[in-house]
Amino acid sequence: MSNIKKVIRVCFCCWFISTCAQQKKPNIIFIMADDLGWQDVGFMGSQWFETPNLDKLAAESLVFTNAYMYPTCSPSRAALMTGQQSFRTGIYTVPVLEKGDSQHNIFSRWTVTSEHTMYAAPLKEAGYKSTHIGKWHLVGPFPEEEVNYPYKKPLKQPANGNLDWLENHLTPEIQKYYPIAKGFDENVGGTWWGDPSRGYKEGYNSESGGYKAPFKNPFIKDKENDEWLTDRLTDEAIDFIKRNKSEAFFVNLHLYTPHRPTVPRNKEWLEKFKKKAPDAITGQGTKNLEEIAGYATMVASIDENVKRIFDYLDQEGLRENTIVIFTSDNGFNGLQSNTNRLRGEKGSIYEGGIRVPAFVNWKGNITAGKSDAPICGMDYFPTFLELAQIKNYKGILDGNSLVPLFKNKKTKEQALFWHVASTYKDPPCSVIRKGNYKLIQFLNDGKIELYNLATDLKESHNLVNKNPKVVASLLQELVQWRKKNKVPLPPESKLSF
Repeated sequence: MSNIKKVIRVCFCCWFISTCAQQKKPNIIFIMADDLGWQDVGFMGSQWFETPNLDKLAAESLVFTNAYMYPTCSPSRAALMTGQQSFRTGIYTVPVLEKGDSQHNIFSRWTVTSEHTMYAAPLKEAGYKSTHIGKWHLVGPFPEEEVNYPYKKPLKQPANGNLDWLENHLTPEIQKYYPIAKGFDENVGGTWWGDPSRGYKEGYNSESGGYKAPFKNPFIKDKENDEWLTDRLTDEAIDFIKRNKSEAFFVNLHLYTPHRPTVPRNKEWLEKFKKKAPDAITGQGTKNLEEIAGYATMVASIDENVKRIFDYLDQEGLRENTIVIFTSDNGFNGLQSNTNRLRGEKGSIYEGGIRVPAFVNWKGNITAGKSDAPICGMDYFPTFLELAQIKNYKGILDGNSLVPLFKNKKTKEQALFWHVASTYKDPPCSVIRKGNYKLIQFLNDGKIELYNLATDLKESHNLVNKNPKVVASLLQELVQWRKKNKVPLPPESKLSF
């Protein structure tokens, strides 16, 4: 063979290898905390909570400063996993939290029904090995009773420590609502539970709270070295990566932490936070000290365990081909944390209930920095499809891929919508955020609120009478959105659409 032919062959091989490497589908790790507030982490401005590892990772990530979810976990998780708005799944809040009557509310489903595809299914078809680890909350305790929708009364749940439902949940009829039937290859810890204390009769009053072993979760097999739930779930994530690192993998790590009950990780951390000076800007550490200090130790355990995952990725040379997303399912629980900078808390449609921390880390493949582009939980499904090079998905998706933002590409301004048709902390309402403005329309009486988030992040000044043009424009877009999508309204609503 001539030298020229050898050179050509070597060049072709190098090009082919390079092309294959570029086309290799990235591994995806999606880490979601439960009830972690927007400013419960250092990288979003807290000087009181300690998240040094998350802060370091955020510095080399794309941080979304305007990231949103629904106000509570059930609609957030349904929207995330299906890529669809709440009115499509019928899940507006956690059923057992709903108040009022069926004339002024549309009471929520608990179970995501079979016609809704979750993102694990198309990823499985594209060759991904996937696992769901942690909180699921997308099936009700009695899905067979979720009939005759819309409901006359909110759905109920069994008492703490009651496992009478379990035998039924192991049957194919109910397992079809569980992670493995939805496309995941494994399920560790995912069931209908909203918090880990439900295995204990004492619930929130138990010493363990489900966070200290034994966890009493029938979908987590006890291990001899079990100690702390967040550690165990992280162990499971690392073990899954270890077993599947030779092919494309997806890890859906939905931590139960730091959802109530507040269980201190250890006494040393608890005492440290109890003695710590308060944060003058956020107000964190100024009141309810025992509770928020315990909560801070749970946040610190998240920080510690996220580092463990990144350390393993570094050890195995997986960082460059693994994208990691970190976020929360809704705002902070006001019984555990606080911030002076936002109005509202978990359960509220105001910023404290829906704004969450979020960053995307992908070493060598993402432009680090901050993006003020408003994003929502429904944007992750189409993002995963684009990352996995899936171009033939036919289902309805209400979000937009975030991939263009990874390289600071300019994208068309998108409006974000929420529709919460049942009462928890706020009356039923629809919301639109576009640009700097956020408009809320309450569904029963038609009352409207308007806020400029650029100048009034705390939503203290209702501008409805001062900016009639903005009100008219946003209200028209909100009504058109409801009309186009046939969004349901409570029976006694005064609105037409």
